[in-house]
Amino acid sequence: MTSPERNGSGGNGSGGKAASENAALFGAGPNGDPAEDAPPQTGGDRRTGPSMFIGRRGGGLFAPYAPRVRRIPERGAGLPGARPGSGPVAGLEAVLFTGPVARNVPQAQVQRIRALIGQAEAGARGYDAVNMGAKIRPPKAPTRMRIEEIYDWIAATPGQPHAIGYYQFIPATLKRLVTRLGLPPDTLFTPAVQDRLGDLLLEDAGLLAFRAGEIDRVTFMNNLSKVWAGLPYMTGKSYYDGIAGNRASLTWEYFDREMARIFPG
Repeated sequence: MTSPERNGSGGNGSGGKAASENAALFGAGPNGDPAEDAPPQTGGDRRTGPSMFIGRRGGGLFAPYAPRVRRIPERGAGLPGARPGSGPVAGLEAVLFTGPVARNVPQAQVQRIRALIGQAEAGARGYDAVNMGAKIRPPKAPTRMRIEEIYDWIAATPGQPHAIGYYQFIPATLKRLVTRLGLPPDTLFTPAVQDRLGDLLLEDAGLLAFRAGEIDRVTFMNNLSKVWAGLPYMTGKSYYDGIAGNRASLTWEYFDREMARIFPG
């Protein structure tokens, strides 16, 4: 989603994107990035989003970076069950440990769905995953970077994909979510910060509506696949299959089985 937002990025950092650019994450963006960011269209079979990660093994799930891809809107917007986002929240602790997902969804379920997304998007690199198409990598591990340093890296390396972190956030998605939470630019891109940003994408995909019985599990799963290209759509392929190298890194059967275990009944 990422794709993403997002962010998504279809595939995974070690064998499996954002949004989550959302984007993991997410044609070419303002800096020449591939289309890493977009809420999916409701019809048709081919969509856009990145699907390349550093650290991924097994070349069958990789594709060369496609430099010319049409720009598409942000992933995650307008999905069934999506709810309006809240404004900035004061105080880092309040930002990280409060919010609709934290208040309304059991943490065990939140952690398991995060892990499933990370499996599809980041793989073994986890919170330090970077899109494999990035020829110029960040100067240090993403979890040791401040958000402003990530922005600096993006600005200094135009013409390459920039999906980053556990949820493969692309630049547009990352900036939007950071603004939404009111995070200061010197905030470290820690696992806790990434999780909180990822929770916003879960909200956008309809997690709360699903928990409230307003949408069914398959609709929620399809929404997730429209945010993260590494997750399969109900067809069994990535919602963005074949665009900018995107491929689902999990099968629909596996995705469905794991979601049924996370959310039984």
